[in-house]
Amino acid sequence: MSSWSDCALLLCDLQNDFIHPDGAYGRAGQGNAEIAALPARLKPLVDAMRAAGGWVVSTHFTLVPGRGGEPFISPHLKKLRPFLAKGDFVPGGWGHAQVDTLGPADIAVEKVAFSAFYMSRLEWVLARAGVKRLLVAGIVTNGGVASTVRDAAVRDFEVTLLSDGCAAFDPETHRIAVEALRPVAKVGTIAEAISAIG
Repeated sequence: MSSWSDCALLLCDLQNDFIHPDGAYGRAGQGNAEIAALPARLKPLVDAMRAAGGWVVSTHFTLVPGRGGEPFISPHLKKLRPFLAKGDFVPGGWGHAQVDTLGPADIAVEKVAFSAFYMSRLEWVLARAGVKRLLVAGIVTNGGVASTVRDAAVRDFEVTLLSDGCAAFDPETHRIAVEALRPVAKVGTIAEAISAIG
């Protein structure tokens, strides 16, 4: 059994609707260069994890459709992102999927709030897979990533935040979020993770 079989690379919300120019955020002019650069930067680590027998797990922000397909959108999110509409982040849709660069993960988990552990099956599938260590990457550093890292830590996972594997809508917000997570998780880089995998 590989020494990496108890480790998962957790890719938070690297979805077409967030990142692709034709996705929900792109169509609304909410694209961001730091975020757009992540999939290509993370691809070598995804390949290394797979080759070493580790897990690649993706989380997928989801707008659950209600009556007539109209999505349930939290009031705080509606205020923040008024452009979100029917068909965005819909389960099984193109926009909901992880970007092609990273391919489908070994395990994909739908999430409905910042933390990927909240009201999801993430903890259950990680336990079934025998995962005890997490390398966390994705978007946004101060939102879904930070909440997921904190929730993983209180569940006794050994967590490493990949500082250059995450991004926010501005670099300073990203920097502050990374610093705030130092008491909670190890902080490393993609290159360091690839080197450790060997």
